[in-house]
Amino acid sequence: MELLWQRPRRKTLVDWPEDVDSRLDVLVRAAAAAAAGEQPSRSQVLAALVTAAEVRPAVIAELLHTYRQMPAGALETDNARDDLPSVRSPGRTRTKR
Repeated sequence: MELLWQRPRRKTLVDWPEDVDSRLDVLVRAAAAAAAGEQPSRSQVLAALVTAAEVRPAVIAELLHTYRQMPAGALETDNARDDLPSVRSPGRTRTKR
């Protein structure tokens, strides 16, 4: 049986605030904490979130509205989680701008 996550890949460029990027790292760390030895990737976490999202215009619109109204620093607490394991991303090290 072919699995969705094994299908042909497509690269996607995502341009978002650094705090959101740090939040993705926290989500990867949370996934690693629960994955019993598996090393989830950033792309796998993003793909899981996209596939789990409801395809309902009102729900998506509300999510966008909530995101656009978030004050700067809204994610700082989660981005500073020290109770999650550290994970090393394979490949090149991302540089901060």
